[in-house]
Formats: sequence, C-alpha cells, structure tokens
Amino acid sequence: MVLALEQNDKIRGIVDGKRVITKKPELLAPAGSLEKLKVAVHYGADAVFIGGREFGLRSNADNFSIEEMHEGVEFANKYGAKIYVTTNIFAHNENMDGLEQYLKDIESAGVTGIIVADPLIIETCRTAAPKLEIHLSTQQSLSNWKAVQYWKEEGLHRVVLAREVGGEEMKLMKEKVDIEIEAFVHGAMCIAYSGRCVLSNHMTARDSNRGGCCQSCRWDYDLYEVEDGAEKALYDDNHAPFAMSPKDLKLIEAIPHMIELGIDSLKVEGRMKSIHYVATVISVYRKVIDAYCADPDTFNIKREWLEELDKCANRDTAEAFFHDAPGHEEQMFGVHGRKTTFEFAGLILDHDPETKIVTMQQRNYFKPGDEVEFFGPEIENFRFTMGEIWDEDGNSLDAARHPLQIVKFKCDMPLKPHNMMRKGNN
Repeated sequence: MVLALEQNDKIRGIVDGKRVITKKPELLAPAGSLEKLKVAVHYGADAVFIGGREFGLRSNADNFSIEEMHEGVEFANKYGAKIYVTTNIFAHNENMDGLEQYLKDIESAGVTGIIVADPLIIETCRTAAPKLEIHLSTQQSLSNWKAVQYWKEEGLHRVVLAREVGGEEMKLMKEKVDIEIEAFVHGAMCIAYSGRCVLSNHMTARDSNRGGCCQSCRWDYDLYEVEDGAEKALYDDNHAPFAMSPKDLKLIEAIPHMIELGIDSLKVEGRMKSIHYVATVISVYRKVIDAYCADPDTFNIKREWLEELDKCANRDTAEAFFHDAPGHEEQMFGVHGRKTTFEFAGLILDHDPETKIVTMQQRNYFKPGDEVEFFGPEIENFRFTMGEIWDEDGNSLDAARHPLQIVKFKCDMPLKPHNMMRKGNN
C-alpha cells in the first residue's frame, strides 16, 4: 500500500488549482526501417523500437544495420527520443554465434536498451554491454505480479506485459512491484499467447519464435468433420472461408485508465506497417495522452480521433483483454474485416510560401480533380481538391501514376516537410 501511495504522488499533482497528470507515459512506436523511425519520432513518439539484422522476431522487416542504428539514434536524440532494439528470439545453439559482439555494437550505437526474452541474452548483455537497459519481451507472456517481482529481482529495468493482461491485473502489478511496465495499446493480436505459437513452424517450417511467423492463423481454411471415417465438409462455396484470427487491438478509450494506473510505456505494434499507418496512429495517441494529462477531469475522447484511426485500419478492432476476457465477438472467424477508408498518396517534401507550390513524393495514384486530405503534427487536417499537377521539369500530368515520382502542384494552405497526403478509398 505504501508503494501505491508513492506512485500516486508521482502520477498526479495540482497546478494552478487544477488536477494534472505529472507523469506522462512514454508513447512507444514501431519502426521497421530508418524512414519509419524518423516518421514515428516526427509524429510524436517518445521512443521507438526497432529490429537489428540478428536476434529479432521480424525477419521480414527491413531491419537495421549497426550503421543505421547510429543514424537513427542521432536523429532521435535531436527530439529527445529513445531507441530500443528487439533481441527477443528464443535462441537455439546455432543462434548464439556473434551475440556478445552484436550487443557491444548496439551499445556503441547509443541505443537505450534491448527487448529480450531469452535468459542467455539477458546474462550475456549484463557482461558484454552493461550500459544497455534490459526490457523483458512480451514473448515471456508475463501475466502476474509475482513473475514481475521475479524479473525485478533479476535486475531488469522494465517488463513488457503479455497482451492477455487485463487492467485490474496491471493495477496489482503496479501496486506490488516498483518496476517500469510497458503494455500494448494498439496493433495486431496473436491467436496464441505471444511467444507460444508453433503453427507457423509446423505448417511452413518458419519459426515464429525466431522471427519467421507467416501469420498462418489468418489464412483461409476449409472445415471438415470426420463421420464414420469419411470427411464431411462443414462449409461450402456459399460460406466465407474459415480463419481463426483475433481482431486487432485498439485501446484508445482506455488510455486515461492506463495513465491513472501509472503504466510507464504505451506500445503500438506494427514494425512492418507503412509510414502512413505509423504517422496516423502515433499522432492520434499523442493527442490523447497530451490532452488527458493536461486536464484529466474534463477530458473526453473526440470523435475525430476515432475517425482518424479508421483511416489507416484494415481490420476490425477490439479492446481484447483489458476490461474482461474477450468472447467470440472479438474474433474474426470467417470474417476478414474491412478495407481502409483512405490510402496514403504522397509525402510532402517542400512548400514554397510565396509561390504556394508544393513538392511531393508520390506514394499512390492520384489525378487532378481528386479530393485529398493533408495531415501532419504541425497542421490541422484539411481537405483539398487537387488541381493541375506537374512533374519536376514543369510538364503537366494527367495523373501521378509512377511510384516515388516527384510531382508539384499548388496549394494555398501551408504545408511542412513530412506532412502526408491521403485520398479516399472508393
């Protein structure tokens, strides 16, 4: 109880007669590439988690060389942001070669800490790279306060909870143990406990616990029952194929509760998502966290924040385990969800305030007459009807149809580098 009272004093305070949150949680963003890292930080992330070329769980992501880690850390430092590196495989004998040198290289790059599941990597890090913080990965499926206490006594700086942990369980953990707690708030959910799935390995020989998950739970399946030794189809061509995937996690409306619990880091999943996804999700959660901490007693979730998240979501969402154990409504059996309402169309490179000419890198097809929307951390979202488009040489275009093409157009509203353009998905 004493610990809980001390934490309450750290979380809340009175400023000018108004209750405020004095301990803002860290907003932790995913980044599968250097470009995504820079976008995440620019759009409001306090920290970014990345994967290196070794010992991580997203082997299909671009991932970072040591040189790119140096560049990412240098960029993040300008914004006061931190970088964590995932080293969260469960190592087999053939995975151990080069571990000590790899950890030393991460440390020399200026990374703040590693996210790790295997005790071998934890112990090696302590001796090879002692300046690195050690964060326990969600792959350990941490779901009770006594396990949190164990890892605290093992000297870890932070624990990342299993996605299956509820709000009341988080509350007890914070009351019982003085350690940083990181929890997922947005992104994909696993049909199994994270780190406990062997379906991908069984079906494709790609080990999900060593970075190779093929997301086989999201495949389409035919269902049969065996009757008297014969297979009987339970579905026919008129039915949707069967899948066994949970809806994606979205805890935006639970953020106030998590802040009041004193959760130290709010984590967004998705290192393989697009920069449009990262920018949209991080900017929304940034606004929610800042608004609640500034004035918690009059805070309300704005409809525009929920609508903004839908512009990059391609699957149905739910609150998963936070309030209660999820039922069949939180699953996607035989249903693939919805399409995004918008698609990423361009990244702003420059805007001349005198001529009003915008220079943009095309990321998706658009043409004159299309209604588009611009957004970014420095501007309010606004709609715009696209006028004439030119290429870099000033030639008029009937459409911007070539990936990464540099195009120009006129817009009277101010835009900044790294702002983005999206268009409705008809």
